[in-house]
Amino acid sequence: MGILDGLMGNASEVSVEDVQEELSPILGDSEHVERAFKVIRDMYVFTSGRLILIDKQGLTGKKVEYMSIPYKSISTFSVETAGHFDMDSELKMWVSGRRDPITKELKKGSDVVGIQKLLANKVLK
Repeated sequence: MGILDGLMGNASEVSVEDVQEELSPILGDSEHVERAFKVIRDMYVFTSGRLILIDKQGLTGKKVEYMSIPYKSISTFSVETAGHFDMDSELKMWVSGRRDPITKELKKGSDVVGIQKLLANKVLK
């Protein structure tokens, strides 16, 4: 991921194995990471049971917020692919108990079709 993409808020896909190892202390016994994306220090991780939004705060990033969203709480989602002039893709999810959607930018070339399929398989159970 280029520094410019990170500064613009665009996420790049990261290694599932690395994220699985990093999050092993907080994952459930049978839970595993399926996909993960990173924006500078922050990440959003799709696991077998939930979506985890990781927000590293402060100058050192030692303070971390982990927001867990069970897939059953996602009522609606949309994926917008990149175009000719709009270089990035966008993922929006509406979650029970929240008025506004959670919006994430994805770097051009991210597998937005795969993300949409993953969410469809999890949300439409």
